[in-house]
Amino acid sequence: MSSAHTLDFDSARINNPYLTPAHHEWRTQLRRFVQREIEPYAEQWDEAGQIPEEIFVKAAGTGMLALGYPEAYGGLSEGIDQWHINIMHEELARVGVGGVTIALSVHTISLPTVLAKASEHIRQLVGPAVISGRKHISLGITEPGGGSDVANLRTTAIRDGDHYVVNGSKTFITGGMRANWFSTAVRTGGDGTRGISLLLIPADLEGVSRTALDKKQGWWASDTATIYFDDVRVPVANLVGEENQGFKAIMANFNTERLGLVTEMEAYARVCVEEAVNWAQQRNTFGKRLADHQVIRHKIATMMQHINATQAYIQCCTQQLISGIENAADIALLKVQASETMELCAREALQIFGGAGYLRGNKVERIYREVRVQAIGGGSEEIMRDLAARQYGV
Repeated sequence: MSSAHTLDFDSARINNPYLTPAHHEWRTQLRRFVQREIEPYAEQWDEAGQIPEEIFVKAAGTGMLALGYPEAYGGLSEGIDQWHINIMHEELARVGVGGVTIALSVHTISLPTVLAKASEHIRQLVGPAVISGRKHISLGITEPGGGSDVANLRTTAIRDGDHYVVNGSKTFITGGMRANWFSTAVRTGGDGTRGISLLLIPADLEGVSRTALDKKQGWWASDTATIYFDDVRVPVANLVGEENQGFKAIMANFNTERLGLVTEMEAYARVCVEEAVNWAQQRNTFGKRLADHQVIRHKIATMMQHINATQAYIQCCTQQLISGIENAADIALLKVQASETMELCAREALQIFGGAGYLRGNKVERIYREVRVQAIGGGSEEIMRDLAARQYGV
């Protein structure tokens, strides 16, 4: 392998026929911000287990927190499509710290539903505050007794006049320690999907408490929490959408959430290749460069084979989504494809680094730690395969 330039991270965007000059300019601007404000501090934030509050406001200044949201709430919607959002995930992933990426993008899994389904008062209260980076919102679905089994959640919201009284708990809530609001899945009706509603619960209400889940394999820089609701009185006006219709709203946003995770995983895989190639060209073993050993060249080729296939699948699914075709089966299988690709590339890159990759302080080691959470969060590989099989009528 004569040079590393053919494996540059930008090859994905150069070879993407769907990107316009506006998309390329957005990437250029965002990359400047990431290189200036995030990359120099990412490792420090990872070790500290959190990112500073001010970075959210700085990120908001680039427009990254506003992508796709209505302008009435401080968003950017004109001329914005899913490719702009994909690019945001890709550029954040370049720093190789999953916790930073997820912390700055976690609003994308909860805010869209609030701005689409909540009352205008709630939209005006929450939208501008989150989009400006001044406040935060998290999605509360997963419970201690079940992860992807949303239909059987147990947190209850019982109507009492103008309020719901909420009891239960949520866990593995990304951004849960920092959140000002929780867009929470609750049971307002009978068993199954038809009894689920979405309720916006302010974090400062009496009866809301939380504990940090800070002993994690990955996503160190993103806070994760268990949230407890003990006779919490939530105004009925905080209902997001119609009562007992929350399951549909939850499902509607899963495709875009998973596509975000997918673009991150493909980007992490590409970073692993770049880091491995640079190392292999500098490292000498047995009298020659590591890159001159056939076994190493084959590892690199195999990594790129999987990355390119994943990138092609991303292009297909993204264009379908932009065209209004929500292919849940393909996006589910794409998530599996991306997590397997990320895992393969992180493993092979670490093998190429050898002992140096085992030490903390390099991107490959950090990305290796993020593999499992990416393969589980947003729907595990097993659930994704089963979802796809059911979509195919199996």
